[in-house]
Amino acid sequence: MNFYSRSNQTELLDRDDISFEAIKQNMHELDVINSLLGGHAITLNGFKKLAKEKKEITICEIGCGGGDNLQVLKKWCNKKNISATFIGIDINAWCIEYAKSKINDKKFQFILSDYRNYDFPERPDIIFSSLFCHHFNNEKLVSMLQWMKSNSEIGFFINDLHRNPLAYYSIKLLAKFFSKSYLVKNDAPISVLRGFQKEEWESLLQQSGISNYSLQWKWAFRWLIVVPNQIT
Repeated sequence: MNFYSRSNQTELLDRDDISFEAIKQNMHELDVINSLLGGHAITLNGFKKLAKEKKEITICEIGCGGGDNLQVLKKWCNKKNISATFIGIDINAWCIEYAKSKINDKKFQFILSDYRNYDFPERPDIIFSSLFCHHFNNEKLVSMLQWMKSNSEIGFFINDLHRNPLAYYSIKLLAKFFSKSYLVKNDAPISVLRGFQKEEWESLLQQSGISNYSLQWKWAFRWLIVVPNQIT
């Protein structure tokens, strides 16, 4: 395996002929993986770095999938008595349908769209993505970083994968023995190969014209990038 550069192999999830039932199983298992391996905790960590002491806030996730990340943030905001509204944007119709079927809450809005084509009535305070960036090549990632910065009021953060041999072989074995989703079995190892090294994030941020950021490695094999637009 080549871990020195990002793979350009596409994931099955990026196809447009995947059934709703397959998407549903995939989203459920990703939620479990994020819960057990700390992915949701990293998302919450990024959110807290930007939200600080705010008591009213709007949060948008691009590539929202089944909305499980937004649910994690909602639970935390409820505990802290923060009045929050949540926007999830995804280009996959089945993901949006699954999110709407699972979350019936007036504080949530799920939008079927390419994130680049959506015009916010008002800029959300925070925009984030989780396990989304690795689906794109570097050129599109530069545009995404610039879009997230220009469309967020307070700032944005990213939670994505560290390309690492241990991460690759571990998730390959876990998916083989514990997953019931053919999408997870196929895509989880590929997603690691499409993940990032630290210097690659530094280069992407530099190309995007972003100099004010934090970049931290998190268990299990994740990067957390936080980009504030203002002092919070």
